[in-house]
Amino acid sequence: MRKYARAGESLSDRKRLVKMDPTKEHTVKHCFDRRQFIALSAAGGIGLVSGCATTAPVVRKNSPNAKLNHACVGVAGMMGGGDFDSFKSHPRLEIVAFCDVDANHRAVAAKKCPDARQYIDWREMLAKEGDKVDSVNVTVPDHMHAAIALAAIRAGKHVYCQKPLAHDVAEIRAMARAAKKYGVVTQLGTQHAAGPGDRMMVQFLQQGLIGKVKRVVLCSNRPGAEQYRLLGPRPAQGENPPETLAWDLWNGTAPARPFAPKIYHPVMWRSWQDFGTGWSGDIGCHIFDAVWKGLGLTAPKSVIADEQESWIKSPERRADTWPQSNHITWIFPGNEKTEGNELKVEWFDGEKFPPQEILDIAKSGGMENYPGEAAMVVGTEGSILLPHTSGPIFCPREKFTSVQRPQLKGPSHYHRFVNACLGGDMTESHFVQTGPMAETIILGTVAIRMPGTLLEWDSAHMKIPNCAEAEKFLRRIYRKGWEVDLNV
Repeated sequence: MRKYARAGESLSDRKRLVKMDPTKEHTVKHCFDRRQFIALSAAGGIGLVSGCATTAPVVRKNSPNAKLNHACVGVAGMMGGGDFDSFKSHPRLEIVAFCDVDANHRAVAAKKCPDARQYIDWREMLAKEGDKVDSVNVTVPDHMHAAIALAAIRAGKHVYCQKPLAHDVAEIRAMARAAKKYGVVTQLGTQHAAGPGDRMMVQFLQQGLIGKVKRVVLCSNRPGAEQYRLLGPRPAQGENPPETLAWDLWNGTAPARPFAPKIYHPVMWRSWQDFGTGWSGDIGCHIFDAVWKGLGLTAPKSVIADEQESWIKSPERRADTWPQSNHITWIFPGNEKTEGNELKVEWFDGEKFPPQEILDIAKSGGMENYPGEAAMVVGTEGSILLPHTSGPIFCPREKFTSVQRPQLKGPSHYHRFVNACLGGDMTESHFVQTGPMAETIILGTVAIRMPGTLLEWDSAHMKIPNCAEAEKFLRRIYRKGWEVDLNV
Protein backbone atom coordinates (compact mmCIF):
# COMPACT_ATOMS: atom_id res chain seq x y z
CA MET A 1 0.00 0.00 0.00
CA ARG A 2 1.29 3.41 -0.88
CA LYS A 3 2.33 5.54 2.08
CA TYR A 4 1.58 9.23 1.95
CA ALA A 5 3.52 11.97 3.63
CA ARG A 6 1.59 13.39 6.52
CA ALA A 7 0.32 16.85 7.28
CA GLY A 8 1.97 19.26 9.67
CA GLU A 9 1.02 19.90 13.24
CA SER A 10 -1.86 22.24 13.99
CA LEU A 11 -0.83 25.87 14.52
CA SER A 12 -3.61 27.99 15.99
CA ASP A 13 -2.04 31.41 16.33
CA ARG A 14 -5.12 33.28 17.53
CA LYS A 15 -3.28 36.57 17.86
CA ARG A 16 -2.85 36.74 14.10
CA LEU A 17 -6.48 36.11 13.19
CA VAL A 18 -7.62 38.52 10.52
CA LYS A 19 -11.23 39.51 11.03
CA MET A 20 -12.82 41.31 8.11
CA ASP A 21 -16.23 42.78 7.44
CA PRO A 22 -17.41 40.72 4.42
CA THR A 23 -19.69 43.54 3.30
CA LYS A 24 -16.91 46.13 3.04
CA GLU A 25 -14.07 44.31 1.31
CA HIS A 26 -12.72 45.37 -2.05
CA THR A 27 -14.19 43.84 -5.19
CA VAL A 28 -11.87 44.11 -8.20
CA LYS A 29 -9.19 46.41 -6.78
CA HIS A 30 -7.34 44.83 -3.88
CA CYS A 31 -4.77 46.14 -1.47
CA PHE A 32 -2.82 42.94 -2.07
CA ASP A 33 -0.87 43.79 -5.22
CA ARG A 34 1.37 41.71 -7.47
CA ARG A 35 4.61 42.87 -5.83
CA GLN A 36 3.38 41.75 -2.43
CA PHE A 37 2.32 38.40 -3.89
CA ILE A 38 5.74 37.83 -5.44
CA ALA A 39 7.47 38.70 -2.17
CA LEU A 40 5.22 36.48 -0.09
CA SER A 41 5.46 33.69 -2.65
CA ALA A 42 9.23 33.75 -2.49
CA ALA A 43 9.13 33.61 1.28
CA GLY A 44 6.54 30.84 1.41
CA GLY A 45 7.88 28.61 -1.37
CA ILE A 46 4.86 29.17 -3.64
CA GLY A 47 5.51 29.51 -7.37
CA LEU A 48 3.54 32.14 -9.26
CA VAL A 49 0.69 30.64 -11.25
CA SER A 50 2.41 31.74 -14.43
CA GLY A 51 5.92 30.92 -13.27
CA CYS A 52 8.01 27.79 -13.04
CA ALA A 53 7.47 25.24 -10.33
CA THR A 54 9.60 25.85 -7.27
CA THR A 55 11.59 23.22 -5.42
CA ALA A 56 9.27 20.66 -3.89
CA PRO A 57 8.47 21.70 -0.31
CA VAL A 58 8.65 19.23 2.52
CA VAL A 59 5.20 18.01 3.51
CA ARG A 60 5.16 18.37 7.29
CA LYS A 61 4.47 15.42 9.54
CA ASN A 62 2.29 15.47 12.63
CA SER A 63 1.49 13.32 15.60
CA PRO A 64 -1.51 10.95 15.48
CA ASN A 65 -3.41 13.24 17.87
CA ALA A 66 -2.91 16.50 15.97
CA LYS A 67 -5.61 18.33 14.08
CA LEU A 68 -5.55 19.19 10.41
CA ASN A 69 -5.51 22.92 9.69
CA HIS A 70 -7.68 23.33 6.60
CA ALA A 71 -8.45 26.18 4.19
CA CYS A 72 -11.47 26.36 1.87
CA VAL A 73 -11.51 28.01 -1.55
CA GLY A 74 -15.19 28.46 -2.36
CA VAL A 75 -17.52 28.30 0.63
CA ALA A 76 -21.12 28.53 -0.61
CA GLY A 77 -23.09 28.30 -3.83
CA MET A 78 -23.86 25.02 -5.58
CA MET A 79 -21.25 22.82 -3.82
CA GLY A 80 -19.19 25.11 -1.60
CA GLY A 81 -21.56 25.04 1.36
CA GLY A 82 -21.79 21.27 1.35
CA ASP A 83 -18.03 20.82 1.12
CA PHE A 84 -17.47 23.40 3.89
CA ASP A 85 -19.92 21.70 6.26
CA SER A 86 -18.64 18.21 5.47
CA PHE A 87 -15.04 19.10 6.27
CA LYS A 88 -16.06 21.05 9.35
CA SER A 89 -17.86 17.97 10.72
CA HIS A 90 -14.60 16.02 11.13
CA PRO A 91 -13.54 16.16 14.78
CA ARG A 92 -9.84 16.41 13.92
CA LEU A 93 -10.08 19.18 11.35
CA GLU A 94 -10.19 22.91 11.94
CA ILE A 95 -11.08 25.39 9.21
CA VAL A 96 -8.56 28.13 9.92
CA ALA A 97 -8.99 30.15 6.71
CA PHE A 98 -11.35 30.46 3.79
CA CYS A 99 -11.59 32.37 0.55
CA ASP A 100 -14.44 33.36 -1.75
CA VAL A 101 -14.89 36.11 -4.34
CA ASP A 102 -18.47 36.69 -3.15
CA ALA A 103 -18.92 38.64 0.09
CA ASN A 104 -22.34 37.09 0.62
CA HIS A 105 -20.76 33.65 0.57
CA ARG A 106 -18.06 34.74 2.99
CA ALA A 107 -20.68 36.09 5.36
CA VAL A 108 -22.40 32.69 5.48
CA ALA A 109 -19.10 30.90 6.18
CA ALA A 110 -18.09 33.47 8.81
CA LYS A 111 -21.18 32.61 10.87
CA LYS A 112 -20.08 28.97 10.92
CA CYS A 113 -16.38 29.65 11.60
CA PRO A 114 -16.11 33.16 13.07
CA ASP A 115 -12.43 32.77 14.00
CA ALA A 116 -11.27 31.66 10.55
CA ARG A 117 -9.23 34.15 8.56
CA GLN A 118 -11.05 35.49 5.51
CA TYR A 119 -9.73 36.23 2.03
CA ILE A 120 -11.07 37.36 -1.32
CA ASP A 121 -8.05 36.25 -3.39
CA TRP A 122 -6.88 32.63 -3.07
CA ARG A 123 -3.35 33.66 -4.08
CA GLU A 124 -3.15 35.96 -1.10
CA MET A 125 -4.47 33.24 1.18
CA LEU A 126 -1.85 30.70 0.06
CA ALA A 127 0.93 33.27 0.34
CA LYS A 128 -0.02 34.65 3.75
CA GLU A 129 -1.09 31.40 5.40
CA GLY A 130 2.22 29.70 4.62
CA ASP A 131 2.83 26.80 7.01
CA LYS A 132 -0.30 27.53 9.06
CA VAL A 133 -2.41 25.49 6.62
CA ASP A 134 -2.05 21.76 5.93
CA SER A 135 -4.80 21.12 3.39
CA VAL A 136 -7.02 22.96 0.92
CA ASN A 137 -10.27 22.18 -0.87
CA VAL A 138 -11.03 23.71 -4.27
CA THR A 139 -14.76 24.18 -4.78
CA VAL A 140 -15.05 26.79 -7.50
CA PRO A 141 -15.96 26.84 -11.23
CA ASP A 142 -14.04 24.33 -13.38
CA HIS A 143 -11.87 26.90 -15.16
CA MET A 144 -10.05 27.76 -11.91
CA HIS A 145 -9.41 24.25 -10.56
CA ALA A 146 -5.94 23.72 -12.00
CA ALA A 147 -4.62 27.18 -11.14
CA ILE A 148 -5.57 26.87 -7.47
CA ALA A 149 -4.88 23.17 -6.98
CA LEU A 150 -1.45 23.23 -8.62
CA ALA A 151 -0.40 26.26 -6.55
CA ALA A 152 -1.52 24.49 -3.37
CA ILE A 153 0.20 21.22 -4.28
CA ARG A 154 3.44 23.04 -5.09
CA ALA A 155 3.18 24.64 -1.66
CA GLY A 156 3.02 21.18 -0.09
CA LYS A 157 -0.69 21.26 0.76
CA HIS A 158 -2.96 18.24 0.59
CA VAL A 159 -5.71 18.99 -1.93
CA TYR A 160 -9.34 18.01 -2.33
CA CYS A 161 -10.68 19.21 -5.68
CA GLN A 162 -14.22 19.05 -6.98
CA LYS A 163 -15.01 17.14 -10.16
CA PRO A 164 -14.31 17.04 -13.04
CA LEU A 165 -10.83 17.75 -11.61
CA ALA A 166 -10.07 20.44 -14.21
CA HIS A 167 -11.33 22.18 -17.33
CA ASP A 168 -8.79 20.76 -19.81
CA VAL A 169 -7.12 17.41 -20.45
CA ALA A 170 -3.66 18.97 -20.10
CA GLU A 171 -4.59 20.45 -16.71
CA ILE A 172 -5.80 17.12 -15.36
CA ARG A 173 -2.61 15.37 -16.41
CA ALA A 174 -0.49 18.09 -14.78
CA MET A 175 -2.46 17.78 -11.53
CA ALA A 176 -1.97 14.01 -11.39
CA ARG A 177 1.75 14.37 -12.04
CA ALA A 178 2.07 17.10 -9.41
CA ALA A 179 0.28 15.01 -6.78
CA LYS A 180 2.74 12.18 -7.36
CA LYS A 181 5.80 14.42 -7.48
CA TYR A 182 5.06 16.39 -4.31
CA GLY A 183 3.78 13.45 -2.28
CA VAL A 184 0.60 15.07 -1.04
CA VAL A 185 -2.77 13.47 -0.32
CA THR A 186 -5.40 14.25 -2.97
CA GLN A 187 -9.06 13.47 -3.55
CA LEU A 188 -11.40 14.06 -6.50
CA GLY A 189 -14.88 15.23 -5.49
CA THR A 190 -16.78 12.05 -6.35
CA GLN A 191 -18.65 11.88 -3.07
CA HIS A 192 -20.46 8.61 -3.71
CA ALA A 193 -17.24 6.73 -4.46
CA ALA A 194 -16.93 6.17 -0.69
CA GLY A 195 -20.53 4.99 -0.38
CA PRO A 196 -21.55 1.31 -0.11
CA GLY A 197 -23.38 1.31 -3.47
CA ASP A 198 -20.41 2.37 -5.58
CA ARG A 199 -17.96 0.25 -3.60
CA MET A 200 -20.22 -2.79 -3.98
CA MET A 201 -20.41 -2.21 -7.74
CA VAL A 202 -16.62 -2.14 -7.93
CA GLN A 203 -16.40 -5.44 -6.05
CA PHE A 204 -19.01 -7.20 -8.19
CA LEU A 205 -17.28 -6.12 -11.41
CA GLN A 206 -13.86 -7.15 -10.13
CA GLN A 207 -15.28 -10.56 -9.19
CA GLY A 208 -16.60 -11.06 -12.74
CA LEU A 209 -20.12 -12.04 -11.61
CA ILE A 210 -21.66 -11.12 -14.97
CA GLY A 211 -19.00 -12.81 -17.07
CA LYS A 212 -17.02 -10.94 -19.68
CA VAL A 213 -18.18 -7.38 -20.22
CA LYS A 214 -19.55 -6.55 -23.69
CA ARG A 215 -20.90 -3.01 -23.37
CA VAL A 216 -21.24 -0.10 -20.93
CA VAL A 217 -23.95 2.57 -21.04
CA LEU A 218 -23.78 5.66 -18.81
CA CYS A 219 -26.49 8.29 -18.63
CA SER A 220 -27.67 11.44 -16.89
CA ASN A 221 -31.20 12.32 -17.95
CA ARG A 222 -32.09 13.97 -14.65
CA PRO A 223 -35.44 15.79 -14.74
CA GLY A 224 -34.98 19.54 -14.36
CA ALA A 225 -31.32 19.52 -15.32
CA GLU A 226 -32.07 21.49 -18.50
CA GLN A 227 -32.04 24.72 -16.49
CA TYR A 228 -28.24 24.37 -16.29
CA ARG A 229 -27.82 23.96 -20.06
CA LEU A 230 -28.36 27.36 -21.60
CA LEU A 231 -29.27 27.91 -25.22
CA GLY A 232 -27.14 31.06 -25.52
CA PRO A 233 -25.74 33.22 -26.99
CA ARG A 234 -24.28 35.40 -24.25
CA PRO A 235 -25.70 38.93 -23.73
CA ALA A 236 -24.39 41.58 -26.12
CA GLN A 237 -23.74 43.98 -23.23
CA GLY A 238 -22.91 43.39 -19.62
CA GLU A 239 -23.59 45.27 -16.38
CA ASN A 240 -21.55 46.51 -13.49
CA PRO A 241 -21.04 43.64 -11.04
CA PRO A 242 -22.47 44.05 -7.55
CA GLU A 243 -20.08 45.52 -4.98
CA THR A 244 -20.13 42.21 -3.14
CA LEU A 245 -18.58 40.30 -6.07
CA ALA A 246 -14.92 40.44 -7.18
CA TRP A 247 -15.78 39.82 -10.81
CA ASP A 248 -12.26 40.01 -12.26
CA LEU A 249 -11.09 37.36 -9.80
CA TRP A 250 -14.11 35.23 -10.67
CA ASN A 251 -13.12 35.40 -14.38
CA GLY A 252 -9.59 34.37 -13.44
CA THR A 253 -7.94 32.28 -16.16
CA ALA A 254 -10.89 32.61 -18.56
CA PRO A 255 -11.42 35.43 -21.08
CA ALA A 256 -12.54 38.65 -19.42
CA ARG A 257 -16.31 38.69 -19.91
CA PRO A 258 -18.63 41.52 -18.87
CA PHE A 259 -20.72 40.65 -15.85
CA ALA A 260 -24.31 39.62 -16.54
CA PRO A 261 -26.73 38.60 -13.78
CA LYS A 262 -28.20 35.09 -13.51
CA ILE A 263 -26.21 33.51 -16.36
CA TYR A 264 -22.75 32.93 -14.84
CA HIS A 265 -22.51 33.26 -11.07
CA PRO A 266 -23.32 31.37 -8.92
CA VAL A 267 -24.60 28.29 -10.84
CA MET A 268 -25.11 28.76 -14.57
CA TRP A 269 -21.40 28.93 -15.42
CA ARG A 270 -21.48 25.20 -16.16
CA SER A 271 -23.27 25.92 -19.42
CA TRP A 272 -20.50 28.12 -20.85
CA GLN A 273 -17.37 26.73 -22.48
CA ASP A 274 -15.25 29.50 -20.92
CA PHE A 275 -15.99 28.34 -17.40
CA GLY A 276 -17.61 24.90 -17.27
CA THR A 277 -17.40 21.53 -18.97
CA GLY A 278 -21.07 20.93 -19.71
CA TRP A 279 -23.34 18.29 -18.29
CA SER A 280 -21.10 15.33 -19.15
CA GLY A 281 -18.17 17.08 -17.47
CA ASP A 282 -20.21 17.88 -14.40
CA ILE A 283 -21.84 14.50 -13.78
CA GLY A 284 -19.71 12.10 -15.83
CA CYS A 285 -17.14 11.42 -13.11
CA HIS A 286 -19.90 10.38 -10.69
CA ILE A 287 -21.50 7.91 -13.10
CA PHE A 288 -18.29 6.48 -14.57
CA ASP A 289 -16.24 6.09 -11.37
CA ALA A 290 -17.33 2.64 -10.14
CA VAL A 291 -17.28 1.18 -13.67
CA TRP A 292 -13.80 2.55 -14.33
CA LYS A 293 -12.41 1.07 -11.13
CA GLY A 294 -14.31 -2.20 -11.37
CA LEU A 295 -13.19 -2.93 -14.94
CA GLY A 296 -9.68 -1.56 -14.56
CA LEU A 297 -9.98 0.64 -17.64
CA THR A 298 -7.11 2.62 -19.11
CA ALA A 299 -7.04 5.45 -21.66
CA PRO A 300 -9.47 5.07 -24.60
CA LYS A 301 -8.36 4.47 -28.17
CA SER A 302 -10.91 6.85 -29.70
CA VAL A 303 -13.92 9.04 -28.97
CA ILE A 304 -16.78 10.47 -31.03
CA ALA A 305 -19.76 12.66 -30.09
CA ASP A 306 -23.21 13.15 -31.59
CA GLU A 307 -24.95 16.39 -30.60
CA GLN A 308 -28.33 18.04 -31.03
CA GLU A 309 -28.87 19.41 -34.54
CA SER A 310 -29.92 22.89 -33.44
CA TRP A 311 -26.65 23.38 -31.55
CA ILE A 312 -24.54 22.06 -34.43
CA LYS A 313 -26.19 24.48 -36.87
CA SER A 314 -25.68 27.54 -34.64
CA PRO A 315 -22.13 28.98 -34.88
CA GLU A 316 -22.88 31.34 -31.97
CA ARG A 317 -23.90 28.55 -29.63
CA ARG A 318 -21.11 26.20 -30.74
CA ALA A 319 -18.55 28.89 -29.96
CA ASP A 320 -19.95 29.74 -26.54
CA THR A 321 -22.14 27.16 -24.83
CA TRP A 322 -22.41 23.42 -24.39
CA PRO A 323 -25.24 21.53 -26.12
CA GLN A 324 -28.33 20.50 -24.18
CA SER A 325 -28.01 16.85 -25.24
CA ASN A 326 -24.97 14.63 -25.80
CA HIS A 327 -24.16 11.12 -26.98
CA ILE A 328 -20.47 10.34 -26.51
CA THR A 329 -18.86 7.02 -27.46
CA TRP A 330 -15.41 5.91 -26.33
CA ILE A 331 -13.67 2.77 -27.57
CA PHE A 332 -11.34 1.29 -24.95
CA PRO A 333 -8.74 -1.43 -25.34
CA GLY A 334 -10.04 -4.71 -23.97
CA ASN A 335 -8.60 -6.49 -20.97
CA GLU A 336 -9.15 -9.70 -19.02
CA LYS A 337 -12.62 -8.51 -17.94
CA THR A 338 -13.96 -7.75 -21.44
CA GLU A 339 -15.36 -10.08 -24.09
CA GLY A 340 -13.21 -8.82 -26.93
CA ASN A 341 -10.18 -6.73 -27.75
CA GLU A 342 -12.24 -3.55 -27.53
CA LEU A 343 -14.97 -2.23 -25.25
CA LYS A 344 -17.57 0.37 -26.21
CA VAL A 345 -18.62 2.82 -23.50
CA GLU A 346 -21.44 5.26 -24.26
CA TRP A 347 -22.71 8.37 -22.51
CA PHE A 348 -26.21 9.81 -22.96
CA ASP A 349 -27.61 13.01 -21.46
CA GLY A 350 -30.32 15.61 -22.00
CA GLU A 351 -32.80 14.36 -24.58
CA LYS A 352 -30.47 11.62 -25.85
CA PHE A 353 -31.53 8.52 -23.93
CA PRO A 354 -30.11 5.02 -23.59
CA PRO A 355 -31.38 2.68 -26.34
CA GLN A 356 -34.41 0.44 -25.88
CA GLU A 357 -32.36 -2.75 -25.48
CA ILE A 358 -30.73 -1.24 -22.39
CA LEU A 359 -34.11 -0.27 -20.96
CA ASP A 360 -35.34 -3.82 -21.54
CA ILE A 361 -32.37 -5.26 -19.65
CA ALA A 362 -33.20 -3.00 -16.71
CA LYS A 363 -36.79 -4.29 -16.68
CA SER A 364 -35.46 -7.82 -16.19
CA GLY A 365 -33.97 -6.54 -12.97
CA GLY A 366 -37.29 -5.12 -11.81
CA MET A 367 -36.74 -1.54 -13.01
CA GLU A 368 -39.86 -0.57 -14.98
CA ASN A 369 -38.71 3.06 -15.08
CA TYR A 370 -35.08 3.53 -16.05
CA PRO A 371 -33.16 5.69 -13.56
CA GLY A 372 -32.49 9.30 -14.51
CA GLU A 373 -28.79 8.74 -13.79
CA ALA A 374 -27.19 5.32 -13.96
CA ALA A 375 -24.45 3.02 -15.24
CA MET A 376 -25.39 -0.23 -17.01
CA VAL A 377 -22.70 -2.88 -17.54
CA VAL A 378 -23.70 -5.66 -19.94
CA GLY A 379 -21.87 -8.99 -19.62
CA THR A 380 -21.95 -12.42 -21.23
CA GLU A 381 -23.67 -13.93 -18.15
CA GLY A 382 -25.91 -11.04 -17.14
CA SER A 383 -25.83 -7.31 -16.42
CA ILE A 384 -25.50 -4.90 -13.50
CA LEU A 385 -27.33 -1.57 -13.27
CA LEU A 386 -26.07 1.04 -10.80
CA PRO A 387 -28.56 3.88 -10.28
CA HIS A 388 -26.64 6.95 -9.11
CA THR A 389 -26.63 7.31 -5.29
CA SER A 390 -28.09 3.79 -4.91
CA GLY A 391 -26.88 0.19 -4.95
CA PRO A 392 -26.27 -2.25 -7.84
CA ILE A 393 -29.16 -4.23 -9.37
CA PHE A 394 -28.54 -7.53 -11.16
CA CYS A 395 -30.32 -8.28 -14.42
CA PRO A 396 -32.07 -10.65 -14.78
CA ARG A 397 -32.94 -10.53 -11.11
CA GLU A 398 -33.79 -14.21 -10.64
CA LYS A 399 -30.40 -15.37 -11.92
CA PHE A 400 -28.45 -13.63 -9.15
CA THR A 401 -30.60 -14.17 -6.05
CA SER A 402 -27.81 -16.12 -4.33
CA VAL A 403 -25.26 -13.28 -4.59
CA GLN A 404 -24.23 -12.14 -1.12
CA ARG A 405 -24.07 -8.38 -0.70
CA PRO A 406 -21.14 -7.32 1.48
CA GLN A 407 -21.74 -5.06 4.48
CA LEU A 408 -19.53 -2.14 3.55
CA LYS A 409 -18.94 0.54 6.13
CA GLY A 410 -16.48 3.33 6.58
CA PRO A 411 -16.07 7.08 6.84
CA SER A 412 -17.56 9.52 4.39
CA HIS A 413 -15.73 10.60 1.27
CA TYR A 414 -14.67 13.86 2.99
CA HIS A 415 -13.61 12.19 6.22
CA ARG A 416 -11.52 9.65 4.29
CA PHE A 417 -9.57 12.56 2.83
CA VAL A 418 -8.99 14.07 6.27
CA ASN A 419 -7.99 10.71 7.72
CA ALA A 420 -5.49 10.19 4.88
CA CYS A 421 -3.99 13.62 5.51
CA LEU A 422 -3.57 12.63 9.17
CA GLY A 423 -1.71 9.46 8.22
CA GLY A 424 -4.56 7.01 7.57
CA ASP A 425 -5.34 4.89 4.52
CA MET A 426 -5.15 6.50 1.10
CA THR A 427 -8.22 8.09 -0.42
CA GLU A 428 -10.41 6.11 -2.81
CA SER A 429 -10.19 8.68 -5.63
CA HIS A 430 -6.75 10.27 -5.48
CA PHE A 431 -5.54 12.18 -8.53
CA VAL A 432 -3.03 9.58 -9.72
CA GLN A 433 -5.69 6.87 -9.70
CA THR A 434 -8.72 8.84 -10.88
CA GLY A 435 -7.01 11.42 -13.06
CA PRO A 436 -7.05 9.16 -16.16
CA MET A 437 -10.83 8.73 -15.78
CA ALA A 438 -11.33 12.48 -15.46
CA GLU A 439 -9.11 12.92 -18.53
CA THR A 440 -11.37 10.55 -20.45
CA ILE A 441 -14.49 12.49 -19.44
CA ILE A 442 -12.96 15.80 -20.51
CA LEU A 443 -11.69 14.21 -23.74
CA GLY A 444 -15.39 13.71 -24.41
CA THR A 445 -15.88 17.48 -24.28
CA VAL A 446 -13.20 17.80 -26.98
CA ALA A 447 -15.27 15.43 -29.13
CA ILE A 448 -18.40 17.47 -28.40
CA ARG A 449 -16.76 20.49 -30.04
CA MET A 450 -15.90 18.35 -33.08
CA PRO A 451 -19.33 16.69 -33.58
CA GLY A 452 -19.43 13.61 -35.76
CA THR A 453 -15.63 13.37 -36.01
CA LEU A 454 -13.94 10.19 -34.79
CA LEU A 455 -10.93 11.33 -32.75
CA GLU A 456 -8.08 8.86 -32.37
CA TRP A 457 -6.37 9.27 -28.99
CA ASP A 458 -2.65 8.89 -28.39
CA SER A 459 -2.64 9.15 -24.61
CA ALA A 460 1.10 8.66 -24.18
CA HIS A 461 1.87 11.77 -26.21
CA MET A 462 -1.44 13.58 -25.49
CA LYS A 463 -2.12 13.86 -29.21
CA ILE A 464 -5.05 13.37 -31.59
CA PRO A 465 -3.13 12.04 -34.62
CA ASN A 466 -5.97 12.14 -37.14
CA CYS A 467 -7.33 15.61 -36.27
CA ALA A 468 -4.85 18.35 -35.41
CA GLU A 469 -7.70 20.85 -35.27
CA ALA A 470 -9.12 19.14 -32.19
CA GLU A 471 -5.86 19.39 -30.27
CA LYS A 472 -6.45 23.06 -29.50
CA PHE A 473 -9.20 21.96 -27.11
CA LEU A 474 -6.80 19.85 -25.04
CA ARG A 475 -5.25 22.97 -23.53
CA ARG A 476 -6.81 26.40 -23.69
CA ILE A 477 -5.06 29.77 -23.91
CA TYR A 478 -5.16 31.53 -20.55
CA ARG A 479 -5.98 35.17 -20.03
CA LYS A 480 -2.88 37.37 -19.86
CA GLY A 481 -1.61 37.53 -16.31
CA TRP A 482 -3.43 34.31 -15.37
CA GLU A 483 -1.23 31.77 -17.16
CA VAL A 484 -0.97 28.39 -15.45
CA ASP A 485 2.33 26.52 -15.53
CA LEU A 486 1.51 22.91 -16.41
CA ASN A 487 5.12 21.75 -16.53
CA VAL A 488 5.46 19.25 -13.71
